[in-house]
Amino acid sequence: MKLSHFNFDLPPELLAEHPAEHRDESRLMVLDREKQTIEHKLFKDVIDYFDEGDVMILNNTKVFPARLYGNKEKTGARIEVFLLRELNQDQRLWDVLVDPARKIRIGNKLYFGEDETLVAEVIDNTTSRGRTLRFLYDGSYIDFRRKLTELGETPLPKYIKRDVEPEDEDRYQTIFAKNEGAVAAPTAGLHFSKHLLKRLEIKGVEMAEVTLHVGLGTFNPVEVEDLSKHKMDSEEITIDQRAADIVNKGIENKKRVCAVGTTSMRTIESSVSSSGRLNPYEGWTNKFIFPPYEFSIANSMITNFHTPKSTLLMMISAFAGHEFAKHAYEVAVKEKYRFYSYGDAMLII
Repeated sequence: MKLSHFNFDLPPELLAEHPAEHRDESRLMVLDREKQTIEHKLFKDVIDYFDEGDVMILNNTKVFPARLYGNKEKTGARIEVFLLRELNQDQRLWDVLVDPARKIRIGNKLYFGEDETLVAEVIDNTTSRGRTLRFLYDGSYIDFRRKLTELGETPLPKYIKRDVEPEDEDRYQTIFAKNEGAVAAPTAGLHFSKHLLKRLEIKGVEMAEVTLHVGLGTFNPVEVEDLSKHKMDSEEITIDQRAADIVNKGIENKKRVCAVGTTSMRTIESSVSSSGRLNPYEGWTNKFIFPPYEFSIANSMITNFHTPKSTLLMMISAFAGHEFAKHAYEVAVKEKYRFYSYGDAMLII
């Protein structure tokens, strides 16, 4: 399949700038692959499609406030710094993106906060917008991380043009977020409320938690027509023994095993045994899933509505079947479903 197979016209008014008032009351489109049918529901109706012993695989990564604003020494120019990943805890080295990048060169210093107690020095150029920063801070590592959190802002996606609002700190985080390290939320999980999770638990649905720390690589545009030539950035993942046991029990009992989100799906597909079981794993993945692809673990998935030509849309297409997914997106546009991070959801069974 080629990149051009994943293009479609998306009216700008369908981009969700704000979340639904209640997490579990987003709209839900249900795709039945066997019957080739589409149903329109609310997200809380997802419970009707799961029974005792079924498994949901959740990504419990936690978003940290990755967007900082600093001022360049001498000129005072305002610079946006987007923290990507910590390279060295002792030396306080970070991979970051800077904007505007043309103003930032090796040796420049950036000052953060009104009191300018946090300073960073640019020590390397990594890409056109990428830099390596060494943070200079007079305090312990715990104090340094606390300072980053205090100065940082919830990293809402760039398509959301409004300013960050206080509710975003809570809403751009899943209610099961635990392990800090993501620069973007695993958005399919944003639809779960505490009440809905409790109802699923009472019904006997098992929850298996895995971790994939979402990096910006997930959202990098695909710039090659031949998809086999696209390279994903690596992201850190963890699958513990408990999660593997829950998932494998579901597979063995022929239950519904549902990956909640593309990140959960990439995680589990990165550690599959020769017998089609989930292996515990801790490390990195650069798994890129596009059609045709044979999935090994999950037989259903929950996802949001994604950008044209994105790697996320390609995975959905591989899972649902390209023509069915294409049709579903045409219906979503016609029925005015809301797209992207704060948008509506899709269940594929």
